[in-house]
Parts: sequence; C-alpha cells; structure tokens
Amino acid sequence: MKRRDFLAIGAGLAALAGVKAMAHGAPRPDDLAPGKSESRTAIQKLSDVDAFNYVLGTQTIGATYQFTSESVLTETARAILDMGSNTLKITMGRDYRRMVLRPLKTAYPETMQYLQNQGSDAKKKLRVEFPEAAIEAPPVNPDIRCLTDLARLEPSYRQVFEMPFAHYLIWTYAFAPGWWNQGFSPENQQKEYAEIRDFASHLLKTYSGTGKTFYLGHWEGDWHLRPSLKVDTDTEVTPQSIQGMTDWLNIRQKAIDDAKRETAHHDVQVWHYTEANHVTLVSMAGRPSVTNSVLPNTNVDYVSYSTYDSLGDIPKNIPPALNFIESKLPAKPAISGKRVFIGEYGFPARFVSEAERDRKSRQIMRIGLEWGCPFVLCWQMYNNEFKDGQENGYWLIDNKGVKQPLWHTHHEFLKQARQYVIDFRAKENRVPTPEEFQRSALNILDSLPPAPSAETK
Repeated sequence: MKRRDFLAIGAGLAALAGVKAMAHGAPRPDDLAPGKSESRTAIQKLSDVDAFNYVLGTQTIGATYQFTSESVLTETARAILDMGSNTLKITMGRDYRRMVLRPLKTAYPETMQYLQNQGSDAKKKLRVEFPEAAIEAPPVNPDIRCLTDLARLEPSYRQVFEMPFAHYLIWTYAFAPGWWNQGFSPENQQKEYAEIRDFASHLLKTYSGTGKTFYLGHWEGDWHLRPSLKVDTDTEVTPQSIQGMTDWLNIRQKAIDDAKRETAHHDVQVWHYTEANHVTLVSMAGRPSVTNSVLPNTNVDYVSYSTYDSLGDIPKNIPPALNFIESKLPAKPAISGKRVFIGEYGFPARFVSEAERDRKSRQIMRIGLEWGCPFVLCWQMYNNEFKDGQENGYWLIDNKGVKQPLWHTHHEFLKQARQYVIDFRAKENRVPTPEEFQRSALNILDSLPPAPSAETK
C-alpha cells in the first residue's frame, strides 16, 4: 500500500505542490536589531561518537497530538533524542507557526494549508482553504522576517538547534522570493540567493566548532512540478517550470557554496539537497520529472528520495530507483560516498498492522544500508495525518503515548550501533568509516529480535 493511496487527494491535496515562498520582509544581518537582547546557550562540541552518522532515523512535521506543555516541535525533538537518534528532520518557512507550534487533530489539512499558502499574496486572503484547517495561525512575531530570524528568534527552533543532534535535514523555504513554477526571474533569484546565503552563514557561524551538519532541502519536488498532484498526465510539467526549478536549485546551491567559502567556520557543515518522489512510475518510464528533467542540470550536493511510489514491491522497486537517481546525479568528487538517501518511507497503522509495518520498514532499512544511503528516514515520530475521525498512523509513538514495534526497532538498532562505534573507537582510536559501519550495521539489523508489540511511553 502506498501512503498517498490513503489521502483525500480531491479535497485536501488539490493544489499541494503550488507552494510559493514570497516576500514579506527582506533578509537582515545576523546581528540583533538595536535595543534587542538575546541570551545564548553554550553549545557543547559533539564527540566523534555523538556526531557519527548512524543512518537510520525519523522526522517531525505537523504532529496531530502531544503530551507535554512544550511546543510540539520541541517535544517531538526530545522524543527523537530519547529514542537514541542524533538526526532530526524538520521544516522551516514563512508560515512556520501553523506548521510546528501547535498540534491539532486536523494537522494534515493544517499542513496542506501551510504548503499551499506560503506566498505573500495569500497573507490577506488564503489562496486555497482546507475545510478542516484553522484559518487563524498563532500570533506572529513581527521580528521574524526571514529564515535567519526564524532560527535566531523563535524559541522552539533555537531549542532544537541547541539540542545534541548532529544531523539536521530541513525543508527550507525562503520568505522573500516569489515562486518559480512560471519561471524564476533574476529579481527573485537574487532574493533567494541572499536569504539562503544569510541562513547558511548564520548556521556556519553560530554552530562553528560543534560538529553539527545541516542539510537544506525541500519537500517532494515532483509534486512541485505537478501542482494538481496528477501523475497520469505530463501537461503541467512545462519548460518554464522545469527551468524555474533548475534555476531555484542552482541559485540555492550557489548561495550555500558562497556562504561556506566566505564565512569563517570549523567543524560544522552545510549541504544542499533536492527531493524526488516520482521515480519508479514516472522517471524510469522516461517521463518528465525532477530526476529526468531537472537533476542532470544542477550541481546539488545530495538527493532525497521519498519512496512511496516504490512501496508496492520494496525489494523489486527501491534498489533500481536509487540506482536510477544516482545515474542522473552529476558527479561531485569532493563529496565521498553515496549521495542519494531515503528521505521518507512509511506505512499507515490505520491500514497496516504494527507487526507488518515493522517488517516492511526493516526491509527498507536493510536495502538503504546495503546500498549505502547516507540516511534512511521513517515518516514519522508522531502521526501527522487525520481523516474521517481517525489517525492514519504514521507514527513511532501513537496518540496514546504507546511506543510501537518500529520505535523499538529504531531504539535497539541505534543503541547497538552506538556501542559498536564506541568499541571501535576504543580499539582503533578512530570512528569507523562508512563502509566499516555499513557491514556492522547490517549485522546488527539482521540480528534484532522481533520488536515487542507495544509499551506505554
């Protein structure tokens, strides 16, 4: 079963990929505005064991419930740390308040509204209204006018960036420029460049010496090329949208590369990625897509694959899809190892038993580890989709606070993988190479016992 088989495509998703990220304020310098004050928490340098990439992990975007008085972003980030993971995937954009700072049972329509109404033209009148979504977002902070402001001034983002995560994957949507689906004008390219460069520079300066790595990317790019979410026609994938997306990715890459060259920093890294989600059914059939039409003309650092189009037959579909994406990715000799990762996979508990979710997920984990994916990320810690009065159940901890079998699989793998790295470090006076870790990680995964059925949080 594919995730999107269970979504209300007609009502809730009709224009999901028409995201725009337009201006309501220009980027500002990293310095605080006059009269403002800001406390800083000393961020300790991660050890090489803590900074190691253990590959398997999860993410938190648009949760529908929570159990504490913290913001949902902070709470779910802590839950990911408690599971043993040092990897966090989140989203950042203009309407961040609606997306991450409060949980609602209608969070999936909230998420859709967030994605569809990013543009400044939707600030006074929503471009698309989703019936179950709240129209009013939480109060705005007028000082937050760009991505750097969001990272500096919004308490939840400040907190999660100060947590001991080593790897941050961020859907990154600039506040200032217009969208690119009708072509990306030089003016909007410059706005995109300035805001992304400023944000990357902020990350490099603020977290210099910590051992943290940031991956700035975006949500499923093939839906961005197909605003009506229809895969049976290619009419929406126009030369203007292909060129617009190509220009968008290339200007973001230049901004990040320039920030790294121009900003003094050490022991911190920022990379750039794009995400494809129509590979098995579209790209490999030779049709226009991110992989076929955009990726070969970019110089992105990494590619994320959102795998839902391959989940009907996991062993048959996913390895060829990863190979196909890699074949279209221009070389970057300066980056060692594989550069295609699994950014999303998942099975809804509403339709798939917890035992089967765990079994299928272990299949994907093994394929990703064996292929050499830098990350294999499960969707997600708390569920974000709600339909007809029920949670769809993309979760590791459910809405009753129960840790599901897949949580235990992650927890036990991460515990044993970390101990392997600690032992290797003690013996060899270094951490293992990715290839050395891969061999042991596969053995750890294969030796895991069946996960327990459930355990209260």
